[in-house]
Amino acid sequence: MAHIVVLGAGLGGAIMAYEMKDQLRAEDTITVVTKDPVYHFVPSNPWIAVGWRKREEITVNLGPTMAKKGIGFKPVAAEKVFPEENRIRLVDGSDVRYDYLINATGPELAFDEIPGFGPHGGFTQSICHIDHAEQAYAVFQQLLKNPGPVIIGAAQGASCYGPAYEFLFILETALRRAKIRDKVPMTFVTAEPYIGHLGLDGVGDTKGLLESEMREHHIKWITSARVKKVEDGKMTIEEIADDGSVRAERELPFAFSMMLPAFRGIAAMRGLDGVSNPRGFTIVDQHQQNPKHKNIFAVGVCVAIPPMGPTPVPCGVPKTGFMIESMVSATANNIGNILRGKEPDQVGTWNAVCLADFGDGGVAFVAQPQIPPRNVNWSSSGKWVHMAKIGFEKYFLRKLRKGTSEPFYESLALKVLGIDKLKETHKG
Repeated sequence: MAHIVVLGAGLGGAIMAYEMKDQLRAEDTITVVTKDPVYHFVPSNPWIAVGWRKREEITVNLGPTMAKKGIGFKPVAAEKVFPEENRIRLVDGSDVRYDYLINATGPELAFDEIPGFGPHGGFTQSICHIDHAEQAYAVFQQLLKNPGPVIIGAAQGASCYGPAYEFLFILETALRRAKIRDKVPMTFVTAEPYIGHLGLDGVGDTKGLLESEMREHHIKWITSARVKKVEDGKMTIEEIADDGSVRAERELPFAFSMMLPAFRGIAAMRGLDGVSNPRGFTIVDQHQQNPKHKNIFAVGVCVAIPPMGPTPVPCGVPKTGFMIESMVSATANNIGNILRGKEPDQVGTWNAVCLADFGDGGVAFVAQPQIPPRNVNWSSSGKWVHMAKIGFEKYFLRKLRKGTSEPFYESLALKVLGIDKLKETHKG
């Protein structure tokens, strides 16, 4: 008999629980430990921030669905993991013991690393959480009444650039619909060395596509930017040269700013020798298994992946939905193998398939594998991306409410984009 604990219930954790349940023997049990009993669909947060969605439209109460699937559910945040003892201490003082632990917690948002940064006592907004997106919507309403400059982007160390581009163009669309776009200068500020880098050194012609979209929509941009500090209505940034020196320092005024922060692993998983790297992300091998503690696995944003290469300003590597789904499937099958006395043999594809909605259009890209050189390196744009993103939202939320785990991104890549090799796994 084995007890499997899934830590976290976001995009990766929820489907991890469902897939892992299907791999268990009759005598095994599974428990999800999460700080929030209500799942919210993070890709819809940009729509929340401009009033195109309401909280109740993108949330799922996970407890009842988990119970129907025979999955234990404990909505209490983790305080510390003790790998040597196979134990998790929770913030309420209780302990949860495990035979196998799957870290699916996602990131902690490092707003505190920049003075004045973030929605918690700072001056910039965020779309990383539904609470942040709702706060951003309140500030957006003020912008509609008193138009002024806008700064959107991603700070140094960020590893999720797609949502920054998404929100930039969604906001631009919302301002045009409100007929005040002419009163709102827009600037995109990013740690990326060039527009469309995405932490992936570009995919297909993302550089050309995104630069063209920005020019068409009269949006200025600053790359290789390091945010020094943020004050009320003013952001100080440093433009970094290729040799790492400060090329220029600029003060940018703003009436509204949404900036994505750097990520780090959650406190409960940080500082664990042989388990986490210096940023607190979980170290795994090709089977999603920690090399030191073989009963610890990890999926999603919390996984340690080295950057693509040196850049003037640090840029992390994103973990897209398809990549996370491939990690989940590999992990479930590998633990299933171990429970039956076999060796883990499944390797996630680690491909990137992404839909970036722009409000009335968008950009899609496919990178196979995510880290170059690639077998597939494709990007495209059009109104179909916006419709596909809406379809993705409805599909995924219905899937969570039903408690199923069919991989959406794989279906998209295989059936819509027609790339039949994305399903291949790479034995390493």
